[in-house]
This record gives sequence, C-alpha cells and structure tokens, in this order.
Amino acid sequence: MTDPVSWLQIEKGWNVVSADVVLVGKVVAVTGDEHDDIFDGLAVKSKQSAHVRYEPGEQVAAIFPGEVTLKIAAAETDTLEPFSEPAPQTKILPQKAPLGNRISSWLRGKR
Repeated sequence: MTDPVSWLQIEKGWNVVSADVVLVGKVVAVTGDEHDDIFDGLAVKSKQSAHVRYEPGEQVAAIFPGEVTLKIAAAETDTLEPFSEPAPQTKILPQKAPLGNRISSWLRGKR
C-alpha cells in the first residue's frame, strides 16, 4: 500500500470512495487555499446521476494516490449540497507612484 498524500495532490478524475467502500463518484474540482494550505472540500460527480455534489473537507478520511476515502457512507452522499463554483479571487496589486513623485524622490537621492 502507498503512503497517504496531501490534498494539494488531488487531481480531477480521482475516485471518491465512501466509508463503506463504495465508489460514489469522481473528483471534478478541489477547493481550498493553496497559499495558506487550507483544504475546503471537493466537487464530486456521482456515478449514479449528472449532479455534482460538494464534499466538505471535514468528511475526507484519507487521501491516497488516485483515491479519496470519505468518513460517510454511500447513502449519505446523496444528501450533500450541490457544488457551486467559489467566487473568483481578486488580486490587488500596488500601483506605482505618480511620475512626478518618482522624479522628485530620485532627484532628492531617495530611490
């Protein structure tokens, strides 16, 4: 058996297996904050329906290459909320000082 892996290594198409060892679907997306290493959850496409359900990170028991095991039984996965895309993140970048201020600072020896 292989060693468990980080949530950061989960890929689209990995199997999602319930606590009672039933294949419940495939990973469609992984949500979380990679920068702060916060795992939020998974979007899982059920093999029985076209619905994509949201699986909270708290319900994930183990992650092995190619497979995510849940803490809940297969019957409970049907009661999960539908997955909705997270809001896009906005990055605010610092702006350059106005040209006049930059020239003034340069002339005064402040770079």
